[in-house]
Amino acid sequence: MFVIVAGGGRVGTQLALLLLEHHYKVNIIEEHRELLSRLHGLLPTEIIFAGSPSNPQTLEMAGIQQADVVASCTSSDAENLAICFMARQYYQVPRTIGRINDPRNAWLFDREFHVDAALNQAAIFASLIAEEMSLGDMMTLLKLRRGNYSLVVEKIPEGAVAIGKSIQNLNLPESCVIAAIIRDEKVIAPRGSTVFNVNDEVYAVTDPQGAESLAALFCPYPDRNNRAGELLSVS
Repeated sequence: MFVIVAGGGRVGTQLALLLLEHHYKVNIIEEHRELLSRLHGLLPTEIIFAGSPSNPQTLEMAGIQQADVVASCTSSDAENLAICFMARQYYQVPRTIGRINDPRNAWLFDREFHVDAALNQAAIFASLIAEEMSLGDMMTLLKLRRGNYSLVVEKIPEGAVAIGKSIQNLNLPESCVIAAIIRDEKVIAPRGSTVFNVNDEVYAVTDPQGAESLAALFCPYPDRNNRAGELLSVS
């Protein structure tokens, strides 16, 4: 897959590094001299293109005609919208992703501007903080793009009501799927008969309701255990 990253600030640079690590083909565009100097110290010179990311000539030099994805990560919402629009309208790029810097502009990042996915950093950060406050030790690793789902992980402490219980005997919502368990540094593919142990790291794909259910089952505190007891099915 060939990805063009527009904007060589911290977000764009980190994205390019991550994509290169996963063996994607990447070109990055940046116009500011100080950022270009920094980029040359972090990324291969041949993937860096100097110029305005919203200039069609610069985009064409970076190979936008062959790009599978354009990720616009500049510090200007107007520029990010323009880049996404041009990428689809004039170059038929299959997928566009736009960074939202000011949450007040989020309503503009829609299909009319050819933005397939809009990343609102402020909203994502605030949402993650709220989840960490409400779900105790549960950590959200990833917000899934489609639907109201997240990939979460929680380590089961001593005293948790779920210890010694199998997955099939926990009355988890259908929207909560146990994806993996790490036990003694080994990954276990969970089945209905899999029993939870102390210190298991449990990974789940879930919506907010399922996350609350897991938090109750994995929490050792008495007030939460009373709620968790209601979630256990009778064997």
